Amino acid sequence: MQNKRGISQAFTAPPAPLEIRAATVFDVFAMSRILIASIRDLCQADHGGDSARIAEWTGSKTPEQIRGWIAGPGRYWLAEHGGEAAAVGGLSPDGSISLLYVAPVAAGRGTGAAMLAHLEAELLRQGHAEGRLDATRTALDFYRKHGWEAAEETGGCCATPCIPMRKALS
Repeated sequence: MQNKRGISQAFTAPPAPLEIRAATVFDVFAMSRILIASIRDLCQADHGGDSARIAEWTGSKTPEQIRGWIAGPGRYWLAEHGGEAAAVGGLSPDGSISLLYVAPVAAGRGTGAAMLAHLEAELLRQGHAEGRLDATRTALDFYRKHGWEAAEETGGCCATPCIPMRKALS
């Protein structure tokens, strides 16, 4: 009986690797699900469970809207764990991070950190020495942990007050 745990671990599949790839129009339904679930389930500090605020925030996260984003000038990525959609990230044409949302089932697994690192690397590849984004209250500590600092200007985003942030990229 002492080997029970060792045997079960030997037959347990390792966690699926994380893959981050450019999003396509074929991903719009998965992206919409991630955005809406993340806002609804993980952003309580911002919307306080207020259904009207949630509806306002998620109203522009439909597959049709996202299809327009992908066809537009911004760039978007999808993170997957073993083929399952886990996070969405995006960059605006001006070189700021426009989106970073993690599916509730993928929260706490390093998915958000991996997507943030990917977005920062993309900004560097585009020649940006500084990253910019607007953080929700929910995400503020996450960004601080990854070296982002509050900027001087005030901001608002995604139907909730946001904190403009900056980070020197290297």
